[in-house]
Amino acid sequence: MINSKDKKGRVEFSTLSFDYIIDKLILFAVIISLLVFILYPIVMVISTSIYRNGVFSFNNYKNLLSTQNLKLIRNSLFVSTLSSIFGTFFALCISIYTFLQKGRLKKMIHRSLMITMISPPFVSALALIMLFGRRGLITHNLLGLSVNPYGWQGIVLLQTIGQISLASMMLISTLNSIDLRQILASRDLGATPMETLLHVILPSIFPGIMSVLFLQFTMNLADFGTPIIIGGKYKVLATEAYMTIFSAADLGKGAAISVLLIPPAVIAFYFYRKNMAKLDNLSDGTKAVGGDNYEFNLPIGFRLILGLVTGVFFILMILKYGNIFLSAISTNSSGKLVFTLAHFEKARFMYLPSLYRSIVLSITSGIISSIIGILLSYYIHRRNIPMMKNIEFISSLPYIIPGIFFGLGYIVAFNKEPLLLTGTFAIVILNCTFRHISVSNKAANAAFTTIDKKIEDAARDLGASRFRIFLSIILPLLKSIFLTSFINTFTACMTTVGAIIFLVSPRNVVASIEMFKDISNGQYGLGAVMASLLIIITVSVNLIAMRLLSKERV
Repeated sequence: MINSKDKKGRVEFSTLSFDYIIDKLILFAVIISLLVFILYPIVMVISTSIYRNGVFSFNNYKNLLSTQNLKLIRNSLFVSTLSSIFGTFFALCISIYTFLQKGRLKKMIHRSLMITMISPPFVSALALIMLFGRRGLITHNLLGLSVNPYGWQGIVLLQTIGQISLASMMLISTLNSIDLRQILASRDLGATPMETLLHVILPSIFPGIMSVLFLQFTMNLADFGTPIIIGGKYKVLATEAYMTIFSAADLGKGAAISVLLIPPAVIAFYFYRKNMAKLDNLSDGTKAVGGDNYEFNLPIGFRLILGLVTGVFFILMILKYGNIFLSAISTNSSGKLVFTLAHFEKARFMYLPSLYRSIVLSITSGIISSIIGILLSYYIHRRNIPMMKNIEFISSLPYIIPGIFFGLGYIVAFNKEPLLLTGTFAIVILNCTFRHISVSNKAANAAFTTIDKKIEDAARDLGASRFRIFLSIILPLLKSIFLTSFINTFTACMTTVGAIIFLVSPRNVVASIEMFKDISNGQYGLGAVMASLLIIITVSVNLIAMRLLSKERV
C-alpha cells in the first residue's frame, strides 16, 4: 500500500520529469527552428550561386565582373554612403536640439520622431512625385515648373529623409547616457558651452554617431524599392538583383548578385557592433545629464540653426503624410486637384483581403518572434547552455544581411519536399518571424541584466522546476519586453517589402506589396489609400502599446 507521503513524492517526481521534458523540447525546438529557417536558407542562396545545373561553377560570378555590373556596385556604394552621411548629420542636429530642450517640447519632439518612424515603404517616393514631380502640386500647380525628380539625387534625398527618425532616436538615447560629471567638470574648468560640445559631448557620443552611420549604410545598401521608383535610369545592385529574379527568373545570377551585397553589409555591421560596444564601455551607469535639471545652453545662433534643421524636417514630414492622405481622397490627372472617394471605393473591393492578411501576418510574426527571442536569451544568459552563443549569432544574421537576400533564401530552400512552402502564406509568416528575432533577443538580453538571480534561486530551493520558474517568475517580469518586441515586429511586418517580395503569391499577397505594385505602375491614388490604411493601423496599435507600457511601469 502506498502512503500519502509516497503519493506526494511520486506526484512531485512526475511533475518535475514532465517539466524537464517540456524544457528540453522547447530548447530543441528553438535550436532546430533557427537552423532550419535562418541558417539553411542562407546556405542555400550561396549554394545556388555556385552550382549551375548541379555542377560546381563560378560562372555566375564571372558574368558579374562586367563593366556594367561594376558600375552597379559603384552606384550602390556611392548613393548608400552619401545618404548615410547626410542622414547621420541631420539626425545629429535634431538629436542635439532635442537634447537641449526641457519638459513638454522635448517630449513632443520625441513622440513625433516615434510617429514618423512608422512609415510604409516608398511613401517618401510617392510624396516626392506627387509634390515635386513634373505634375506636382507644388512644382507644377503652384510654381508652374516641370521638375524631373528621378535620378541618383532623388535616391539620396529619399534615403536620407527616410532614416533620419530612427537615427535621431538612437542619438538622443546616446546623448541622454552622457555622464553629467563630464559636463560639469568641463564648465568648472572654464570651457564655454561650444567648447564643451566640441571637446566633451561629441567625443563621448562619437561611437554612437559611427554606429548610426554604419547601420544606415547597411539599410540603404539593401534598399531596392526607392531606386526602382525614383532612380529612373540610375541602377544599383539591389535593383539588379530584384529584376534578375523577378523578370529574368535567373535564380543563380540573382543569388550571385545578392551575395555581392553581403560583404559591405557585414563589414558595416561589424563596425556598428564595435562602436556600440565602445559606447557601452563608456557608459558606467552614472547619473545622466538627460535626466537632470541642469541647464546646458549653446549660443543662440547655433541653437537657431539646429532648430531650423529640426523644423524643416518636421515640415517635410507634415508635407509627406499630408500629401499621402490628400492623394488618397483626390486626383490630379487633369492638372487640377479634384476631391473624390473613387480610390477608396476601388481599394475596398480589391485590397481588403490583403490588408487583413497583413494584420494576421504582423500579429502572428510579432508574437512568435518575441517569444523565441526571449527564450533564446533565457537559455543563453540564465541557463548558460554551451554553444548557444553560436545559435544567437545565427539568429542575428537576418538582421545583418539585406532583406532581398533572406527572401531569396526562402525561395531556393523551401521549393520542394519535404519542406515545400513556396506559394503558401506560411512561408511569408516564417520569413517575417525569423527576420526579426534578433530585435526581441537583444531587448531580452538587456532585461536579464536587471533581473536578480536570487529570486530564481529561491524558487529552486523551494522545489520549482526551471520550466515553472520561467513561466511564473521570468515571463511576468518580461511582459514589457515582450510588448515592446511585439510592437517593433508588428510595425516592421506591416510595412515590409524587400524580404517577402518574392514569397507572396496572388492568393497570399499582403498590403505592402499591393502598395508597391500600385506605386510602381503609376497608380498613385490607390497606393496612397493603402499607405494611409497602413499608417492608421500601425499608429493605432503603437499608441495602444504605449498606453499599456505606461501602465506596466506604474
